[in-house]
Amino acid sequence: MPGRYIVELKRGASPAAVAAKHALVPDAQFANALNGFAGDVPAARVAALKQDPNVVSVVEDRVIGLHAKPSGGGTTTTARAKEVLPAGVARIGAVPGTIAFTGRGVGVAVVDTGLDFNHPDLPRGSTSFRAIVSRTRLQLSEGGTAGQDDNGHGTHVGGIIAARYDGYDVVGVAPNATLYAVKVLDKAGSGYDSTVLAGLDWVAKNANTVNPRIRVVNMSLGRPGTLGDSPSYRAAVKKLKDMGITIVVSAGNDATKEVSAVVPATYPEVIAVASTTAKAGTDDIGWFIGADTASHFTTDGAFNSSTGVGVTISAPGADQENIVSGYIQSVGILSTRLGGGTTRMSGTSMSSPHTAGVVALMYEQAGGTLAPESVRATLMSTASKIGSAPFNSPTSTYTFDGVREGVIDAIGATGGVLP
Repeated sequence: MPGRYIVELKRGASPAAVAAKHALVPDAQFANALNGFAGDVPAARVAALKQDPNVVSVVEDRVIGLHAKPSGGGTTTTARAKEVLPAGVARIGAVPGTIAFTGRGVGVAVVDTGLDFNHPDLPRGSTSFRAIVSRTRLQLSEGGTAGQDDNGHGTHVGGIIAARYDGYDVVGVAPNATLYAVKVLDKAGSGYDSTVLAGLDWVAKNANTVNPRIRVVNMSLGRPGTLGDSPSYRAAVKKLKDMGITIVVSAGNDATKEVSAVVPATYPEVIAVASTTAKAGTDDIGWFIGADTASHFTTDGAFNSSTGVGVTISAPGADQENIVSGYIQSVGILSTRLGGGTTRMSGTSMSSPHTAGVVALMYEQAGGTLAPESVRATLMSTASKIGSAPFNSPTSTYTFDGVREGVIDAIGATGGVLP
């Protein structure tokens, strides 16, 4: 039986010609973030395809998923209500009216389950993209509403980044940034490497032609993996970085792992973000979990300056962690909800967009052009509580990785306090 594969080709090689040579009919061809194609390849043809002189790599098309966790506490609203300042936005210092930058003129691609185009709190770009595997085939489309969310995760992530400062629902970290929906996960929150690659290929093609330009990519998703298990995936990420685009990703929600075992968090070209609590929780046994504590679920891993692998920064992935009947319960970050109103989610899926929002503020401050490694250096050097936070989670699965990188600080990263 055939299996799904991603085929990366040498520069200048024709995807159509290589596919035809091996009697293949690809689902999709890539020409911007990388040169190649994806689709079914019969087992009997894989070896010959790998030995084709125009082929760089042939890898299995692996399943990916979002990095959100169940949340307890709080309420869901389904209609517009008076605006709330979320605890995460407050914790990182991105309080409207106190910081000089709002993300104006900066495009942020939300590579996720899409965005709710009917939610009035989300500032959306003029076009969007969709890549979904349906009935075993990779299907692509683009247009004004192609990236409509049907899960809710992307809508929540987008609200953390850029919910409008308009008096309703919530406000995001960069409320005047523009969001571009790049839907690569389906209704169940699942996708493939190929759907992500298609999304990154779309970003590479459109980043400098849309207005405002896409300067930041947020990917609150991932899968178990290693640095070298998909050369084509890493090549696409590297292409965007070389274009001056900063890619922010969630570290993962498995406290038994480090980011070196999570794709794309393991890539040196991305900014991997771990999760902390935004404020102190409650207790029922005489002690509590304080603000800036490593979330009980977060994947971590010390940043290695030689390899570029590891957590760059931590950011709120939950409002707080409460102790209920001796068990830890996360209260999620409040953000925009699919269908209107607000809801709560927790996970490194939520810590990543807090960071992506700050990065959008940094691009605005710089006039739209920044080197991604300069972004990383600034985030690391201006974090709050460097050397003391994140504090250790009290859970048995948490293991300190040896570095307390601090919590992202919007004011420190931009120097942007209003007089």
